[in-house]
Amino acid sequence: MACSATAKITPNPLLINSSRYAEKSESCCKIPAPLGSKFLGNKLLSVNKAVSPVNRRSSVVVAVSSDVVKEKKLKSSSNTSNLLITKAEGLELYEDMYLGRAFEDMCAQMYYRGKMFGFVHLYNGQEAVSTGFIKLLKKEDCVVSTYRDHVHALSKGVPARQVMSELFGKTTGCCRGQGGSMHMFSKEHNVLGGFAFIGEGIPVATGAAFTSKYKREVLKDGCDEVTLAFFGDGTCNNGQFFECLNMAALWKLPIIFVVENNLWAIGMSHLRSTSDPQIWKKGPAFGMPGVHVDGMDVLKVREVAKEAVGRARRGEGPTLVECETYRFRGHSLADPDELRDPAEKAHYATRDPITALKKYLNENNLANEGDLKAIEKKIDDIVEESVEFADQSPVPARSQLLENVFADPRGFGIGPDGKYRCEDPKFTEGTAQV
Repeated sequence: MACSATAKITPNPLLINSSRYAEKSESCCKIPAPLGSKFLGNKLLSVNKAVSPVNRRSSVVVAVSSDVVKEKKLKSSSNTSNLLITKAEGLELYEDMYLGRAFEDMCAQMYYRGKMFGFVHLYNGQEAVSTGFIKLLKKEDCVVSTYRDHVHALSKGVPARQVMSELFGKTTGCCRGQGGSMHMFSKEHNVLGGFAFIGEGIPVATGAAFTSKYKREVLKDGCDEVTLAFFGDGTCNNGQFFECLNMAALWKLPIIFVVENNLWAIGMSHLRSTSDPQIWKKGPAFGMPGVHVDGMDVLKVREVAKEAVGRARRGEGPTLVECETYRFRGHSLADPDELRDPAEKAHYATRDPITALKKYLNENNLANEGDLKAIEKKIDDIVEESVEFADQSPVPARSQLLENVFADPRGFGIGPDGKYRCEDPKFTEGTAQV
């Protein structure tokens, strides 16, 4: 499992060599020598010298191969100079991905035991995307998620016991039990929320990126914070997506738009619902790089994420990254998952990102079975403890019901006289008492 990046020239601004785009990539001709890079480093991008400055934006070429590298074989299994990660990095990635999988598996058990309520959307199969991006961030960087947000919160550092307690609706949850599965939020860890309606988190992420730019360029405080906006393929046909791409490119905001394209929007195939299924092409349409990457390979995701995050930190603007991935469960735990082809599900099951990383670590002598078993035992204990903690935690008091609903802490607004409206005896006449 290695990452290959080969610069190619194509009639399109960006062309990615993966199974879905194989026909188009075969017609590409290779550029003899890379000429430098403004995105993804010298390895990944070449600029055609013959391109005029006016048309250069639409002629930049970025190609990221999704195939296993065959040309570049390691001379020695003990030689780490050609490896993409160190041992410490590999173990960190494995631990984070295993945490996401083990946590979500436990969520399924707790949901069916009646410990959780409402809709619960699990992340199984997509761990390479969350880990590949979020583990490169600083604590000050922001993450905006969707309703499939548990693992994003875990990757950003929100303790498992807080996430599990939130799922249980307990006061010890990261939102004191008021958010639930689809609305994870942590001010401390700069997780700006999971959002239940598709697309509604993208403007929030764009605003967070604008804050970073304002602090850097107006307040001159040296801010280099970046924002990740996660969303799915179904969101990419929504107006907010296009509006925010335009604004981010116009103002060169430090944001990375991460499309977790798991090929299905609930029960609607991505190929049936989108006029052009190559989402990455929407980036160059707004003047930003667009990249497609194998979202089942954490090392490929990480390489692309490194460059996109670095680009944002340097003030070079936004990037659109399409990660082609797959969820191993139904849309939610209430979904019997009968619409997807069993052969398709079986195919992606063979590409489990955790199994692939484990194989890479073993084959390159970065970890042995003992190292990985120790991590698995540690994570299993953490997840078990999170369930015990959540189960024993208290439910919110009834008085908490209206907190954080309105701007004032009492929940009913402030009248023209500057007093809380709820203090007026006539305010609650004829209404149910809370």
